[in-house]
Parts: sequence; C-alpha cells; structure tokens
Amino acid sequence: MLQTGEAFPEFQLQDQNGVTRSLADLKGQKAVIYFYPKDDTSGCTAQACEFRDAVPSFADARVIGVSPDPIKAHRKFADKYDLNFTLLADPEHKLLEAVGVWVEKSMYGRSYMGVARTTFVLNEKGVITRIFEKVKPQGHAALVAEALG
Repeated sequence: MLQTGEAFPEFQLQDQNGVTRSLADLKGQKAVIYFYPKDDTSGCTAQACEFRDAVPSFADARVIGVSPDPIKAHRKFADKYDLNFTLLADPEHKLLEAVGVWVEKSMYGRSYMGVARTTFVLNEKGVITRIFEKVKPQGHAALVAEALG
C-alpha cells in the first residue's frame, strides 16, 4: 500500500458520465479519493451520502469515489442518492491494485478478492497527506473534513 508523503499514482478512469478522468485533473487542488466495495450496498451508501452532505465543508477539496463497479452502476447510484461528486469505475482493478486496496478478504470461511475500504487525502501536488485504512462508513466523512482542516 502507498504511504503518506508518496505521490498518488497516475490513472485514467471513466466517471459516472463516461468522461475519462486522470490525476492531472486534480492538480492545483486538494483531493479526497475514497475506495469502496460496491455501489448501492448499505455501508457504501451510508459512506457516499455522508460525503455528499459533507462536500460543502471540504472547502476546495474534490471528492472522488472509486469502486470496481461499471459506469452504468455508478450513474444509477449517483442519481439515486443525488451524489455531488465524481465516481470512477475501475472494473479492471488498475487503480485499486496500484494503490494496494485490491486485497484478499474472507467471509464465512471463503476467500475472495475485494476492496479494502480506504481513503487517501492528497495535497495540491498530488502527494498523499493522510491515509485512512479499515474505514468505518458511518462518521468517516467528518474525520476526513477534520483532516482537511
């Protein structure tokens, strides 16, 4: 996994509108990039709605959610919950693997690959200033807002 002080990796992924986004789009502003397992599930919905409600308090920071869901699922999720930030589709796990959040998990004795719920806060130069690991969806946006100052 990446560490605080490292540059966030370059990426090119499509958002919920099919527009290709990259790290270069974020230069010059702070960013919160959070990784979550699946659109429209209870924990992921709670987390997304908290970010939606907290975006105005994030000053100049952009919020971006990333999951392995396809663009169509992101569009439906964003519309259903009136999300006011970008969702990036990473069905091939390129960015998920590059940042180290595509990991082996287990449930009920079964092992599988999935997303470790993690948030990265970046400065205006794309350098990681804070990492939140093993995130609990409820209350997380408030912790991120505090980290942004």
